[in-house]
Amino acid sequence: MKLILMTTPSFFVEEHQILNALFEEGLERLHLRKPNTEPVYSERLLSLISEQHRKKIVVHDHFYLKQEYGLRGIHLNHRNPEPPSRYKGHLSVSCHSAEEIVAHKKACDYVFLSPIFSSISKEQYPSAFTTAELKRLAEQKVIDRRVMALGGISLDRIKDVKELGFGGCVVLGDIWNRFQLHTTSDFKDLITHFRRLLRAAE
Repeated sequence: MKLILMTTPSFFVEEHQILNALFEEGLERLHLRKPNTEPVYSERLLSLISEQHRKKIVVHDHFYLKQEYGLRGIHLNHRNPEPPSRYKGHLSVSCHSAEEIVAHKKACDYVFLSPIFSSISKEQYPSAFTTAELKRLAEQKVIDRRVMALGGISLDRIKDVKELGFGGCVVLGDIWNRFQLHTTSDFKDLITHFRRLLRAAE
């Protein structure tokens, strides 16, 4: 099962160090999502990530970065609902219903479905699906290997995601909550937890 990491919405000083370390630990897919930020900050972050790892990164904004930095691909969402003209390459999209999955899955490498569980990173952002609904979508082959679970994904939820038939999961709060910008002196706990997530997703 794929383990995908989503960046925090804002930039921070140690970010490139942590991301490079996670890539070295085995991170295969990073989604760079920095809504409402100037592209120069994404450019700076990408320039500080080892060139060998940039092909593992998918961008949610400023799609020209894909070509300029040799990234994996682009991700469509409500801010950027259409790919550039004549775009070729990795494509993924955010979905929030079975209807959206059916509409987009064939044209994409994979899609995100959210929120599967109540969010860890956003308060007042509860699950949009019951377990029974998710099981039914899996039985109907709406949820399959090309659908990634997003929302409230933690170490103890990965087993549930596997059993529901998802092809992968997208982690955000469960990783980044282990690094506090002004109080954490290193990121050993974050790295250790990532290793646990990686093993659980195998």
